[in-house]
Amino acid sequence: MKRSTTRAGLGVIGMVLSGVVAVTTAPPASASPDTACMRAGIATLKGAGAFSAVAKDGLPISTAVALKVAPRAGTDLATVPDPVPLSVLLADHRAGANSLFVYPWC
Repeated sequence: MKRSTTRAGLGVIGMVLSGVVAVTTAPPASASPDTACMRAGIATLKGAGAFSAVAKDGLPISTAVALKVAPRAGTDLATVPDPVPLSVLLADHRAGANSLFVYPWC
């Protein structure tokens, strides 16, 4: 039986950061992390002069929206911490097509 590679078939990983549980999808084992997308996201934050603040305090969802980031269909924003910790943000960028958000620079 062929395994489904849909978002539903990928499962969910709970990440505990600073006492807050953030939910992100896990990429298939055979997929390579999308590090080009992650690097583009870092460059975007640096270009906006926000990288240090995001590294320290996380990225408010309202700021992400201002940068034209949009939740992917099926993303439950109630499960996403606000602000989003940098480690969660970077992991989501590496998830590629399985990310919770659509990033215009990816």
